[in-house]
This record gives sequence, structure tokens and C-alpha cells, in this order.
Amino acid sequence: MAATMQITFDAADPGALAAFWAAALGYRLADPPSGFDSWDQALEAWGIPEERRNDRSALVDPDGDGPRLFFQKVPEPKAAKNRLHIDIRSAVGLEGAERMEALEARCAELVALGASRAERFEPGGINAGWIVMRDPEGNEFCLD
Repeated sequence: MAATMQITFDAADPGALAAFWAAALGYRLADPPSGFDSWDQALEAWGIPEERRNDRSALVDPDGDGPRLFFQKVPEPKAAKNRLHIDIRSAVGLEGAERMEALEARCAELVALGASRAERFEPGGINAGWIVMRDPEGNEFCLD
């Protein structure tokens, strides 16, 4: 049997971070469990207190192709550079100035959603050019 993959994010605010990544990737909130019309209804039925209802969140690819993204609340802040990061492929097939213009446009969209820009790497040699960014909680990702 083939394994499925989930990417898990530690977060201070799982709901807000999930909302950012949903907008950035075109994902959607995972459906509530069978028998419930909403997550609020499920959490209420399970007796989860309101102050704990943002302890986790999950997103799914609406086309069913990409991995599930899971966000879990942790008490400690992000402390160091990520050893693993997500690349958002925003300029596939483009080169040079056209590629960098497409990446800059996507960068501006993501900054408007709460991301921050860290560094731009120019095309040259074997490098196609990319932009390093941070999500609203400081997790590094690249526009590629």
C-alpha cells in the first residue's frame, strides 16, 4: 500500500496560519467529520472548550493531488531557520526577467496576505532565480 503524506506546521495560531497557506496554495479547510455540518458543531459535540478550538487546523488540496497540511498549536516560538521548507512554484517555464517579474508579482500578493519578503536571488549560472519569504509566523518558504 502506498503511503500518503501530511506536512505538519507547529504554530502559535493554527487557524490564522492555515488561512494564510490556504490562500497561498489554493487549498481549503478539511471537511468536518461525518455527521457534522461544521467544525464548530463537531467541537461543541465533543466538549472541546472554546479556548482550545484553535489548537489545530487542517487543509486539503481541493483537487486531491497535494499533501494534507496540518497545523498544531505549540507553546514555544520559532527559534531557528527551517531545515525543510515549501517552494511555491510560481514561474514554471519562465526565464530571466520574465521569471523574476512573475515571482515579484506573486511576492506582492503573498505580502498582502501577511507574508514577509526576506531575500531575492538573481538568475545566473545554474540558478534560475527565486525569492525567499516568511509566512506570518516566520517559517521560510521560497517562490520558485
